[in-house]
Amino acid sequence: MAWCAKVILVGDIGGTKAALALADVARPRVLEERTTVASADHASAAELVGAYAEARRGKIQAACLGVPGPVIGGAVKATNLPWIIRAEDVAQRLGGVPVMLLNDLEAFGWGLPALPPESFAVLQEGAKDAQGNGALIAAGTGLGEAGLFWDGTRHRPFASEGGHEDFAPRTAREIRLLEFLAKRYGHVSWERVASGGGLLNLFEFLRDGEGLPVPPALAEALERATATQDPALISAAALAERAPIAVEALDLFAHFLGAEAGNLALKLKATGGVYLGGGIAPKVLPKLQDGTFMAAFVDKGRFADLMRAIPVRVVLDTETALYGATRYAAENG
Repeated sequence: MAWCAKVILVGDIGGTKAALALADVARPRVLEERTTVASADHASAAELVGAYAEARRGKIQAACLGVPGPVIGGAVKATNLPWIIRAEDVAQRLGGVPVMLLNDLEAFGWGLPALPPESFAVLQEGAKDAQGNGALIAAGTGLGEAGLFWDGTRHRPFASEGGHEDFAPRTAREIRLLEFLAKRYGHVSWERVASGGGLLNLFEFLRDGEGLPVPPALAEALERATATQDPALISAAALAERAPIAVEALDLFAHFLGAEAGNLALKLKATGGVYLGGGIAPKVLPKLQDGTFMAAFVDKGRFADLMRAIPVRVVLDTETALYGATRYAAENG
């Protein structure tokens, strides 16, 4: 597919919400008419994008969307959404303009070069001369993972579905957690412990499996909330130290996210750096900075020294995937 579009519709479609904007392919960080909508309010990605485009049809010359799940042949069965997203369906809804789909974490990787230094919070400086492959891990509604292949000149993002690999418990308590979640899900992946839904799973394990009490105020708030609001309530209670069970759940979350980030770094030999994205990391940054995450990241036996040499950063700019969709379109459209 080739296009000469200058103004394109870019999107970052998530399991809970979708961000959409108009972008100039020559200036990836310039986003106009940006909006966020609840994904569940729409029956399909084509409907969601079409509703946004209705009043902007004359402006949109092409579209590039980051979507959750493995994109194969211009289509994806979305993760954490009851949708099959097809580029041709979105194109038809947009009046026939060219449409490109890429994995949401791949889009995130494409956006990293557009970020200034202040868009990162450093968890580990790593080696001064760090170079090589990179790794991306993002906790949101689900757990996204991707790689950055170092070709000797630049990083080239590629998609992965590593968040769905088997969760690996290491202690007696973690084995009890695995058994608790296996009764609920059958297959237990890392996403079940290191995502928004994972934080809720950990909280419920501590409450129902370990018998930890829930303070009445938090119990009442959770009773009134929706499932998508629960993780934010738990993390807020933890950061404010209002509920020991919430503090422990967030502590486990940070530990498991750090452990899996380290696993991903080893698999990709990500000596060039590990980047944490998604909606959760910036919101729980104090917890990620207290040492829990990095202790689990580094705890890789004989490879602990290698892990200490890897730069680890939290990406603070929530528009990164939109910049990435713009850059991908400019280079591949």
